[in-house]
Amino acid sequence: MGKARLLIVEDDHDISNMLNIYFTGQGYDVDIAPRGEDALDKTRQIMPHLIVLDIMLPDIDGYEVCRRLRINTRTSHIPVIFLTQKDERSDKLQGLELGADDYITKPFDIEELRLRVQNAIARAERESLTDAQSGLPSGRLIEDQLRRIIREKDWVLFDIRINHLEPFKEVYGFIAANDVLRFTGMLLGDILDEVGTNQFDFIGHAGGDNFIVISDYERSEKLNSRLKEKFSETIKTHYNFMDRDQGYLLVQKEKSESEKIPFMTLSIGMVSPRTHQFADIREITELAAEDRRKES
Repeated sequence: MGKARLLIVEDDHDISNMLNIYFTGQGYDVDIAPRGEDALDKTRQIMPHLIVLDIMLPDIDGYEVCRRLRINTRTSHIPVIFLTQKDERSDKLQGLELGADDYITKPFDIEELRLRVQNAIARAERESLTDAQSGLPSGRLIEDQLRRIIREKDWVLFDIRINHLEPFKEVYGFIAANDVLRFTGMLLGDILDEVGTNQFDFIGHAGGDNFIVISDYERSEKLNSRLKEKFSETIKTHYNFMDRDQGYLLVQKEKSESEKIPFMTLSIGMVSPRTHQFADIREITELAAEDRRKES
């Protein structure tokens, strides 16, 4: 996987700076939030693989931050490790009841915290909860959302695929391709926020070049067109100047032949109980994929 992203929510500058330096040296991408509201904003912008969350914050406390993360479908999967000066059983229980994954008390052993962070991220990936590249929900969490919506109405599911990712990976390498996956996950969140998100919206990474978005039906056409438009506008920054200038990617084939490959785009299939009937969750994904393939 690429670098795992940590969000450190801590108002003590000395502690946050120390954690930033340490975990950056361990190969993580680290972001710092000194306030609870800052943490919620940053989480919406760039999905972290894990949050280290201090309970005592200057605006809202860590318990409230964790509660809001857990009631929002887009962030409910993110592992949270509470960081606090308290060592009372009631405080630990409150954090665990809210859905925290672990708890460590100040003053803490930095190596112990590193192992807890490492194990929590590995556990989420091992249990098919998150995708290693994007940090988005995958596997079982996507299935859970499908089981939820099949009993409801007025939703829409988007099956989204990045066209021409493989030839891009062949030319630019897997690190650049992973950057495209992370970029796509961020873009999906940005467009949901732009069009008007709610706490039941969901973004998942089904694997490889395939993403899932669940939202309400009334916004479906606007979301569909805006996703394609914004992706096509911004994906060009992942290509070098020469490729952008010529308007395509040149891929070498056998016998010194080359092929012109268009820039990456999104293909999107949409299904909803307003337009389809589903016997089970398998039919939801199959019909969405079938609708997406009509664009190919």
